Amino acid sequence: MLTLVYVMLYFAKGGEMKGSPNGVASRFRLAFFCLLCGFTAEIAVAGIAESVHNLGTTGTGPSANGGNRNQFSGTAEICVFCHTPHGGDERAAVPLWNRFLNDPASYSTYDQLGTSTFDARVADVGSVSIGCLSCHDGTIAIDSMINEPGSGADNPGFSAGTWTGDDVRGAEDGRLQLGIVQNLGSDLTNDHPIGMQYAGGGISASTPVLPQGDTNDPDFAPVLFKIKDGRYLWWIEKDWRVGGDGERTKTDVVLYTRDSSNGYSGQSQQEPFVECASCHDPHTTENPTFLRISNTETPSGLCLTCHVK
Repeated sequence: MLTLVYVMLYFAKGGEMKGSPNGVASRFRLAFFCLLCGFTAEIAVAGIAESVHNLGTTGTGPSANGGNRNQFSGTAEICVFCHTPHGGDERAAVPLWNRFLNDPASYSTYDQLGTSTFDARVADVGSVSIGCLSCHDGTIAIDSMINEPGSGADNPGFSAGTWTGDDVRGAEDGRLQLGIVQNLGSDLTNDHPIGMQYAGGGISASTPVLPQGDTNDPDFAPVLFKIKDGRYLWWIEKDWRVGGDGERTKTDVVLYTRDSSNGYSGQSQQEPFVECASCHDPHTTENPTFLRISNTETPSGLCLTCHVK
Protein backbone atom coordinates (compact mmCIF):
# COMPACT_ATOMS: atom_id res chain seq x y z
CA MET A 1 0.00 0.00 0.00
CA LEU A 2 2.81 2.41 0.86
CA THR A 3 4.44 1.64 -2.49
CA LEU A 4 1.21 2.54 -4.27
CA VAL A 5 1.17 5.93 -2.52
CA TYR A 6 4.73 6.62 -3.69
CA VAL A 7 3.79 5.72 -7.27
CA MET A 8 0.75 8.03 -7.19
CA LEU A 9 2.88 10.89 -5.87
CA TYR A 10 5.45 10.22 -8.57
CA PHE A 11 2.85 10.62 -11.31
CA ALA A 12 1.25 13.62 -9.61
CA LYS A 13 4.59 15.41 -9.62
CA GLY A 14 5.21 14.51 -13.26
CA GLY A 15 8.47 12.80 -12.43
CA GLU A 16 10.56 11.37 -15.22
CA MET A 17 13.96 9.79 -15.55
CA LYS A 18 16.76 12.17 -16.34
CA GLY A 19 17.77 12.09 -19.97
CA SER A 20 14.85 9.90 -20.95
CA PRO A 21 13.59 10.43 -24.51
CA ASN A 22 10.12 9.45 -23.43
CA GLY A 23 9.12 10.75 -20.02
CA VAL A 24 5.71 9.11 -19.93
CA ALA A 25 7.01 5.68 -20.86
CA SER A 26 9.82 6.01 -18.34
CA ARG A 27 7.41 7.00 -15.61
CA PHE A 28 5.22 4.03 -16.42
CA ARG A 29 8.12 1.59 -16.38
CA LEU A 30 9.40 2.92 -13.05
CA ALA A 31 5.93 2.87 -11.52
CA PHE A 32 5.36 -0.69 -12.63
CA PHE A 33 8.74 -1.73 -11.21
CA CYS A 34 7.95 -0.10 -7.85
CA LEU A 35 4.59 -1.83 -7.67
CA LEU A 36 6.15 -5.17 -8.54
CA CYS A 37 8.79 -4.77 -5.84
CA GLY A 38 6.20 -3.71 -3.31
CA PHE A 39 3.92 -6.65 -4.00
CA THR A 40 6.87 -9.05 -3.91
CA ALA A 41 7.97 -7.69 -0.51
CA GLU A 42 4.44 -7.94 0.87
CA ILE A 43 4.16 -11.57 -0.27
CA ALA A 44 7.51 -12.45 1.31
CA VAL A 45 6.61 -10.79 4.61
CA ALA A 46 3.17 -12.41 4.66
CA GLY A 47 4.72 -15.86 4.96
CA ILE A 48 6.30 -15.38 8.38
CA ALA A 49 3.76 -12.77 9.56
CA GLU A 50 0.88 -15.20 9.14
CA SER A 51 2.68 -18.16 10.70
CA VAL A 52 2.96 -19.32 14.31
CA HIS A 53 6.53 -18.01 14.21
CA ASN A 54 5.06 -14.52 14.48
CA LEU A 55 5.32 -14.51 18.25
CA GLY A 56 4.72 -10.80 18.88
CA THR A 57 1.51 -8.89 19.39
CA THR A 58 0.52 -8.93 15.70
CA GLY A 59 0.25 -12.72 15.43
CA THR A 60 -3.19 -14.09 14.60
CA GLY A 61 -4.79 -17.50 14.35
CA PRO A 62 -4.53 -20.66 16.45
CA SER A 63 -1.41 -22.44 17.61
CA ALA A 64 0.10 -25.30 15.64
CA ASN A 65 -1.85 -27.63 17.94
CA GLY A 66 -5.14 -25.85 17.33
CA GLY A 67 -5.33 -24.03 20.67
CA ASN A 68 -4.41 -20.48 21.68
CA ARG A 69 -1.24 -19.35 19.91
CA ASN A 70 1.95 -18.34 21.73
CA GLN A 71 2.03 -14.56 21.94
CA PHE A 72 4.40 -12.22 23.74
CA SER A 73 3.17 -8.79 24.82
CA GLY A 74 6.60 -7.12 24.86
CA THR A 75 6.94 -6.39 21.14
CA ALA A 76 5.16 -6.26 17.81
CA GLU A 77 8.35 -7.28 16.02
CA ILE A 78 8.52 -10.62 14.22
CA CYS A 79 12.10 -11.30 13.18
CA VAL A 80 13.75 -10.36 16.50
CA PHE A 81 12.88 -13.67 18.12
CA CYS A 82 15.47 -15.31 15.86
CA HIS A 83 17.56 -12.60 14.15
CA THR A 84 19.42 -9.40 15.03
CA PRO A 85 21.04 -6.88 12.67
CA HIS A 86 24.18 -6.71 14.84
CA GLY A 87 26.11 -8.96 17.19
CA GLY A 88 24.53 -12.31 16.37
CA ASP A 89 25.95 -15.70 17.35
CA GLU A 90 28.01 -16.92 14.40
CA ARG A 91 28.21 -20.51 15.71
CA ALA A 92 24.85 -21.30 14.14
CA ALA A 93 24.89 -21.44 10.33
CA VAL A 94 21.94 -19.04 10.30
CA PRO A 95 22.13 -15.34 9.37
CA LEU A 96 22.63 -13.01 12.37
CA TRP A 97 21.33 -15.48 14.93
CA ASN A 98 19.84 -13.76 17.98
CA ARG A 99 19.43 -16.70 20.33
CA PHE A 100 21.59 -18.47 22.87
CA LEU A 101 22.79 -21.94 21.93
CA ASN A 102 23.14 -25.05 24.03
CA ASP A 103 26.21 -27.26 24.12
CA PRO A 104 26.05 -29.72 21.17
CA ALA A 105 27.18 -32.47 23.54
CA SER A 106 23.97 -32.03 25.57
CA TYR A 107 21.94 -33.83 22.89
CA SER A 108 21.43 -37.54 22.33
CA THR A 109 21.03 -38.31 18.63
CA TYR A 110 19.41 -40.98 16.47
CA ASP A 111 22.66 -42.76 15.62
CA GLN A 112 23.11 -43.64 19.29
CA LEU A 113 20.27 -46.15 18.98
CA GLY A 114 22.66 -48.45 17.11
CA THR A 115 20.10 -49.43 14.47
CA SER A 116 21.54 -51.60 11.70
CA THR A 117 19.79 -49.58 8.96
CA PHE A 118 21.62 -46.35 9.84
CA ASP A 119 24.79 -46.16 7.75
CA ALA A 120 25.71 -42.46 7.65
CA ARG A 121 28.49 -40.67 9.48
CA VAL A 122 27.21 -38.12 11.97
CA ALA A 123 28.55 -34.73 13.04
CA ASP A 124 27.83 -32.91 16.28
CA VAL A 125 24.49 -31.13 16.49
CA GLY A 126 25.21 -27.81 14.78
CA SER A 127 24.74 -26.05 11.43
CA VAL A 128 21.20 -24.63 11.23
CA SER A 129 19.78 -27.35 13.47
CA ILE A 130 21.28 -26.05 16.69
CA GLY A 131 19.56 -22.74 15.92
CA CYS A 132 16.19 -24.49 15.63
CA LEU A 133 16.82 -26.34 18.88
CA SER A 134 17.47 -23.11 20.76
CA CYS A 135 13.66 -22.92 20.96
CA HIS A 136 12.58 -26.44 20.16
CA ASP A 137 14.51 -28.37 22.80
CA GLY A 138 12.35 -26.62 25.42
CA THR A 139 15.24 -25.58 27.67
CA ILE A 140 15.49 -21.88 26.69
CA ALA A 141 12.62 -19.38 26.84
CA ILE A 142 11.50 -18.17 23.42
CA ASP A 143 11.91 -14.55 24.57
CA SER A 144 15.49 -15.19 25.75
CA MET A 145 17.70 -13.54 23.17
CA ILE A 146 21.06 -11.85 22.70
CA ASN A 147 19.68 -8.45 21.65
CA GLU A 148 16.17 -7.43 22.59
CA PRO A 149 14.27 -5.05 20.26
CA GLY A 150 15.74 -1.57 20.13
CA SER A 151 19.27 -0.43 20.83
CA GLY A 152 21.39 -2.57 23.15
CA ALA A 153 20.96 -5.96 24.74
CA ASP A 154 18.23 -5.07 27.24
CA ASN A 155 14.95 -3.25 26.58
CA PRO A 156 12.86 -2.72 29.75
CA GLY A 157 9.60 -2.60 27.79
CA PHE A 158 10.39 -5.94 26.18
CA SER A 159 11.60 -7.48 29.43
CA ALA A 160 8.29 -6.58 31.09
CA GLY A 161 6.34 -8.54 28.48
CA THR A 162 4.39 -11.68 29.36
CA TRP A 163 3.23 -14.76 27.46
CA THR A 164 -0.19 -16.06 26.59
CA GLY A 165 -0.92 -19.27 24.72
CA ASP A 166 -1.37 -22.98 25.28
CA ASP A 167 2.09 -24.07 24.16
CA VAL A 168 4.25 -22.11 26.63
CA ARG A 169 4.63 -22.98 30.30
CA GLY A 170 3.30 -19.74 31.77
CA ALA A 171 3.02 -15.96 31.57
CA GLU A 172 6.55 -15.58 32.98
CA ASP A 173 7.99 -18.78 31.49
CA GLY A 174 8.37 -18.72 27.72
CA ARG A 175 9.75 -22.24 27.38
CA LEU A 176 7.73 -24.63 25.26
CA GLN A 177 5.32 -26.85 27.14
CA LEU A 178 6.42 -30.37 27.95
CA GLY A 179 4.76 -33.13 26.00
CA ILE A 180 3.95 -31.22 22.78
CA VAL A 181 5.39 -32.24 19.45
CA GLN A 182 7.18 -28.90 18.98
CA ASN A 183 9.25 -29.55 22.11
CA LEU A 184 11.78 -32.13 21.00
CA GLY A 185 13.77 -32.05 24.23
CA SER A 186 17.46 -32.89 24.27
CA ASP A 187 16.90 -36.60 23.57
CA LEU A 188 16.68 -36.70 19.77
CA THR A 189 16.91 -40.47 19.44
CA ASN A 190 13.20 -40.65 18.55
CA ASP A 191 13.43 -37.89 15.92
CA HIS A 192 14.52 -37.93 12.29
CA PRO A 193 18.34 -37.87 12.22
CA ILE A 194 20.07 -34.53 11.78
CA GLY A 195 23.72 -33.71 11.22
CA MET A 196 24.10 -36.86 9.11
CA GLN A 197 25.62 -37.44 5.70
CA TYR A 198 22.99 -37.58 2.99
CA ALA A 199 22.41 -41.06 1.52
CA GLY A 200 24.93 -42.71 3.80
CA GLY A 201 27.76 -40.70 2.30
CA GLY A 202 29.70 -40.94 -0.93
CA ILE A 203 28.90 -37.41 -2.14
CA SER A 204 31.58 -34.78 -1.60
CA ALA A 205 33.38 -31.91 -3.30
CA SER A 206 35.49 -34.41 -5.22
CA THR A 207 32.42 -36.48 -6.23
CA PRO A 208 29.58 -33.94 -6.10
CA VAL A 209 27.03 -36.05 -8.00
CA LEU A 210 26.31 -39.76 -8.12
CA PRO A 211 23.57 -41.55 -10.08
CA GLN A 212 20.61 -42.79 -8.09
CA GLY A 213 21.64 -46.06 -6.46
CA ASP A 214 25.38 -45.32 -6.42
CA THR A 215 25.55 -43.61 -3.04
CA ASN A 216 26.63 -45.67 -0.03
CA ASP A 217 22.94 -46.22 0.72
CA PRO A 218 21.25 -46.81 -2.66
CA ASP A 219 17.71 -46.06 -1.46
CA PHE A 220 18.06 -42.29 -1.81
CA ALA A 221 17.32 -39.77 -4.53
CA PRO A 222 20.12 -38.18 -6.59
CA VAL A 223 21.32 -34.67 -5.72
CA LEU A 224 22.03 -31.58 -7.75
CA PHE A 225 24.70 -29.05 -6.84
CA LYS A 226 26.17 -25.69 -7.66
CA ILE A 227 29.22 -23.84 -6.39
CA LYS A 228 28.96 -20.35 -4.94
CA ASP A 229 32.06 -18.54 -3.67
CA GLY A 230 33.89 -21.84 -3.35
CA ARG A 231 31.07 -23.39 -1.32
CA TYR A 232 29.23 -26.44 -2.64
CA LEU A 233 25.45 -26.21 -2.37
CA TRP A 234 23.48 -29.45 -2.71
CA TRP A 235 19.76 -30.16 -2.91
CA ILE A 236 17.20 -32.79 -3.96
CA GLU A 237 14.75 -31.61 -6.58
CA LYS A 238 11.12 -31.83 -5.54
CA ASP A 239 10.20 -33.25 -8.95
CA TRP A 240 13.40 -35.14 -9.74
CA ARG A 241 11.48 -38.17 -10.97
CA VAL A 242 9.96 -36.11 -13.80
CA GLY A 243 12.95 -33.89 -14.52
CA GLY A 244 12.62 -30.92 -12.13
CA ASP A 245 13.74 -27.40 -13.00
CA GLY A 246 17.42 -27.57 -12.06
CA GLU A 247 17.14 -24.67 -9.61
CA ARG A 248 17.71 -24.75 -5.85
CA THR A 249 14.50 -23.34 -4.34
CA LYS A 250 12.70 -23.26 -1.01
CA THR A 251 10.37 -26.02 -2.18
CA ASP A 252 13.20 -28.51 -2.73
CA VAL A 253 14.87 -30.53 0.01
CA VAL A 254 17.87 -28.38 0.91
CA LEU A 255 21.05 -30.05 2.11
CA TYR A 256 23.54 -28.17 4.28
CA THR A 257 27.26 -28.21 3.64
CA ARG A 258 29.75 -29.15 6.32
CA ASP A 259 33.52 -29.45 6.05
CA SER A 260 36.43 -30.48 8.27
CA SER A 261 35.72 -27.57 10.64
CA ASN A 262 32.23 -28.73 11.62
CA GLY A 263 31.80 -32.24 10.20
CA TYR A 264 32.38 -35.73 11.54
CA SER A 265 35.72 -36.95 12.84
CA GLY A 266 38.09 -37.51 9.92
CA GLN A 267 36.07 -35.53 7.38
CA SER A 268 38.42 -33.83 4.93
CA GLN A 269 36.21 -32.04 2.39
CA GLN A 270 32.80 -30.50 1.88
CA GLU A 271 29.84 -32.88 2.03
CA PRO A 272 26.02 -32.52 2.10
CA PHE A 273 24.23 -33.10 5.42
CA VAL A 274 20.60 -33.44 6.46
CA GLU A 275 19.48 -30.83 8.99
CA CYS A 276 16.19 -29.61 10.47
CA ALA A 277 15.80 -27.03 7.71
CA SER A 278 16.26 -29.65 5.00
CA CYS A 279 12.59 -30.52 5.52
CA HIS A 280 11.25 -27.40 7.27
CA ASP A 281 11.25 -23.80 6.07
CA PRO A 282 10.57 -21.65 9.16
CA HIS A 283 9.33 -18.67 7.12
CA THR A 284 6.42 -20.13 5.18
CA THR A 285 2.79 -21.04 5.77
CA GLU A 286 2.56 -23.05 2.55
CA ASN A 287 2.31 -26.43 4.32
CA PRO A 288 1.54 -27.55 7.88
CA THR A 289 4.50 -27.64 10.30
CA PHE A 290 6.53 -25.51 7.88
CA LEU A 291 7.23 -28.47 5.57
CA ARG A 292 9.04 -27.55 2.37
CA ILE A 293 7.00 -30.11 0.42
CA SER A 294 3.45 -31.20 1.20
CA ASN A 295 2.94 -34.69 2.58
CA THR A 296 -0.77 -34.58 1.73
CA GLU A 297 -0.95 -33.01 -1.75
CA THR A 298 1.05 -36.04 -2.84
CA PRO A 299 0.82 -38.71 -0.12
CA SER A 300 4.15 -38.71 1.76
CA GLY A 301 5.46 -36.32 -0.89
CA LEU A 302 8.26 -34.91 1.29
CA CYS A 303 9.43 -38.31 2.56
CA LEU A 304 9.47 -39.83 -0.92
CA THR A 305 11.42 -36.90 -2.36
CA CYS A 306 14.50 -38.32 -0.62
CA HIS A 307 13.64 -41.92 0.12
CA VAL A 308 13.34 -44.19 -2.94
CA LYS A 309 10.75 -46.71 -1.79
